[in-house]
Amino acid sequence: MDKGSVAKKILKGLSIVGQIYFVGTPPYYAVFQRLRKIFKEFNSSEESDSRFKNAFYYFKKKGYLEIRKKNHQIYIALTPEGRKRAGKYLIDDLEIQKPKNWDGKYRIAIFDIPNITRIKRDALRGKLKELGFFRLQQSVWVYPYQCEKEIDLLREFFGLNSKELILIEGCVKDDKFLQKFFKLA
Repeated sequence: MDKGSVAKKILKGLSIVGQIYFVGTPPYYAVFQRLRKIFKEFNSSEESDSRFKNAFYYFKKKGYLEIRKKNHQIYIALTPEGRKRAGKYLIDDLEIQKPKNWDGKYRIAIFDIPNITRIKRDALRGKLKELGFFRLQQSVWVYPYQCEKEIDLLREFFGLNSKELILIEGCVKDDKFLQKFFKLA
């Protein structure tokens, strides 16, 4: 496991868990042993241990992690900057699960992002395309499977409100071209 993937997995894990705390104030080596149990997927080897510890020290130095002692407990949480970095990793790895059977409904993502933030708009378009959405119009994209959680994550990552990125669920009349595109028929 390379250094980058260790760091990526730790940040993604912390973003999902939110905050980790330890009762009592164990020495730092014991904290790392407990953290390893939380992040079970890291194999235990001297090299892996070193990368794991180095990633935490690096995150603290960069300001991505906040480690504090309070009332005989140690708290580890992501800072706002750490959440941004973790969000980027979550977005990079974002995939939409496709069920075996299509429910006959389309999910239509409509966005209205001001020209001032063109970079956001273009990045969102790129991500929707990467996820497999079909572009009906410049700011109207269609997908046949449930994707509300993924759209919510994109909305949060790009800092959009519910008026700037809307998800509608419904039918599309004369949808043969969509069924062909998504290989539904």
